Amino acid sequence: MSSASAVLNATIKNNLPMKDLQELIDRIDPARIPCHVAIIMDGNGRWARMQGKPRSDGHAEGVTSVHRAVEFASDLGIKYLTLYAFSTENWNRPQEEVDTLMYLIGWAIERELPDLLRNNVRIRLIGNIPRIPEDARRRLLGAEEATAHCTGMVLGMCLSYSSRWEITEAARRIASLATGGDLNPDDITEDIFSSHLATAGMPDPDLLIRTGGEERISNFLLWQIAYSELYFTPTLWPDFNKSDFASALIDYQQRERRFGKTSAQVSESPLPDESYGLSD
Repeated sequence: MSSASAVLNATIKNNLPMKDLQELIDRIDPARIPCHVAIIMDGNGRWARMQGKPRSDGHAEGVTSVHRAVEFASDLGIKYLTLYAFSTENWNRPQEEVDTLMYLIGWAIERELPDLLRNNVRIRLIGNIPRIPEDARRRLLGAEEATAHCTGMVLGMCLSYSSRWEITEAARRIASLATGGDLNPDDITEDIFSSHLATAGMPDPDLLIRTGGEERISNFLLWQIAYSELYFTPTLWPDFNKSDFASALIDYQQRERRFGKTSAQVSESPLPDESYGLSD
C-alpha cells in the first residue's frame, strides 16, 4: 500500500504542460463541446507491466490521469463526466489488487475533495455502492455529500457497476411497481425506464472514450450510449493526458451526428442544440 501511495503523491503533481496542447485547444469549437463525456479507463495494469512495476503502481498512476481529465473537462465547460472506475466484474480480481483499488479510490477522493469544491464539481456515485468496503464507502459518500451543493460539472463515478446489473435493477423496480398496481405495464416508455436507471436525471453521453487499445464496451452504460459517438485510443490510461482528451474532442466535433436521419435531412433541418450536448 505504501508503494502505491508514494507513486500517487509523487505523480499527482506532475501535471506539466503537454506539447502542442494550446494548439489543440484552439481547434476545439466551444459551441460544440459535448455535454456528457463517459470514459472507460483501461490500461493501468499493462502500463505497470511495461514499466516493470507492480499493478498497484499502475492504478496509482491512473488516479493522476483522473485528476487531469476532471480538471480539463471542468475547464472546458463539459457538464457531465462519467468515469468507469470499478466494474462489478472487477470484484473477481485477486483480493490484494481489489484491496489496493478500494484504498486508492477512497484515499484519492478525499485528496481531491478540496479541488473539486474549489472548481464547483459535484460527485455522483453510480453503482452498487453498499458492496464497497466500509472505509472506502464512508469516504466516497462523505465526498458526495460534501459536493451536493455544487452547481458545476457533475462527476459520475461508476463503482461496483455494470450495465446489466443496472438494467436488471431497473426492471426489478418497474416490475414491483406494476405488480403493486402503481404502474400500468402499457404505460411503460423509454423515458420511464430511463428514470429507474442509476443515471436517472443525467443526459445520455454524447461521447464515449475508451483508452488502452481495446475496442469493446465492457458492460458500461449499454442503454445510455445507444447514440453516443465512440472513440478508441491505444493510449494506456496512465498516459492519457490533456492533449489526448483534446484530440478526442476534436475527433468528436468532426463527426456528423444524424440520430437516424440522412445527411440531407440534417443539412436541411439542423439538429437542435441538445444534439451537440449544449442543453441540460
